[in-house]
Amino acid sequence: MLLGVNIDHIAVLREARQINDPNPLDALGICKLAGANQITIHLREDRRHINDADAKAIIEQSQLPVNLECSINEDIIKIACELQPHRVTIVPENRNEVTTEGGLDLENNFEAIKKAISFIRKAGIEVSLFIDPTEKMVKLSEELEVNWIELHTGTFANIYAMLFSGLSKSSHCIPELDLSRKELSAKLNQAYDAIVSCAELAEELEIKVAAGHGLNYQNVELITEILEIDELNIGQSIIARSVFTGLHTAITDMKELIK
Repeated sequence: MLLGVNIDHIAVLREARQINDPNPLDALGICKLAGANQITIHLREDRRHINDADAKAIIEQSQLPVNLECSINEDIIKIACELQPHRVTIVPENRNEVTTEGGLDLENNFEAIKKAISFIRKAGIEVSLFIDPTEKMVKLSEELEVNWIELHTGTFANIYAMLFSGLSKSSHCIPELDLSRKELSAKLNQAYDAIVSCAELAEELEIKVAAGHGLNYQNVELITEILEIDELNIGQSIIARSVFTGLHTAITDMKELIK
């Protein structure tokens, strides 16, 4: 199972002070030496962390493949095609969200997403779709003839955190998941089973499978047991740990768990 390290949160730290440090570019060599298999960045429409200059420099200078996440906004797709990353992962965006809140709505945005895929393909770039783990979304991804899907693990991660960490007792408690341990356990099993069944279906349909969102050092081992998943994209938890251990150690710790 491969590891893509999302370095967006290095840019988040920079933008918190609106200065030029830390520079996400400095992470590239460390990621490579620590055994990362891919660099992942998200060029958002609002440029809240990674900006155009970051994306250009990272794609040009990275010795690892770069997975560029972006919306289907025409201007962003044009930039993505010009930058020529190894892969473009199309994700949904909401200006008011703290982080990506779910997968693409392929059903209601089928034609717009199909158009974006066509532009990316013409530029010779492989395409992935960030989707919720449902049978319908996997089958619609097959209709769109993409190379990859990335299964959204955020629901699983949120339930796991409410069940096994102190999240429920913090100011960031998730109200809709403020349930009994029995109820949370049942929901966790459902969320996990959905990821398993969608990974198995995608493999049957010959679609490569990635997974990501909310994965950390506590919950990732369950996901690594799903053999149909080829790749994990993990960012916030690695960058958060690196504050205390350094980035190299944070990545090697995660690689060890993935093994």
